[in-house]
Amino acid sequence: MSINAKHLATFILGAAAGVAAHKYLQSEEGEKLLEDLKTKANNLKAEAEGAIDKAPEYFDELKNKGADTLKSSFPDAENFFKDLYEKFVGGKGAAGTTTAETTPTPDPIS
Repeated sequence: MSINAKHLATFILGAAAGVAAHKYLQSEEGEKLLEDLKTKANNLKAEAEGAIDKAPEYFDELKNKGADTLKSSFPDAENFFKDLYEKFVGGKGAAGTTTAETTPTPDPIS
C-alpha cells in the first residue's frame, strides 16, 4: 500500500483539526461548551432511565386498552381466537401427528 500526496494531506488536515479542537476546548468558551454537553447528556440519561421505569406500565395500559377496544369493536373476536388457538395447539399435541401429515404438499411447478 503506497502513501501518496492525498493520504499525506488528509493526515495533516486531520491532525491540524485535532490540534484546533484541543485549543478551542481549552478556552473558556470551549469549557462552557463541554459543561453544557455534560449537562445535556446527564439530563438525557435521567430521562431515558425514567422512560425505562415507566415502560412496563405504559405497555400494560396499551395492552388493556387494545384488548378493551377489540372486545367492544369485535365482540366475537375473543372466542374466534380461542377456537383458533385450540385448533392450532390441539393439532400439534395429538399423538402420532406430524407436521408433514397435517400440511398439504404444494404441487410442483411444471
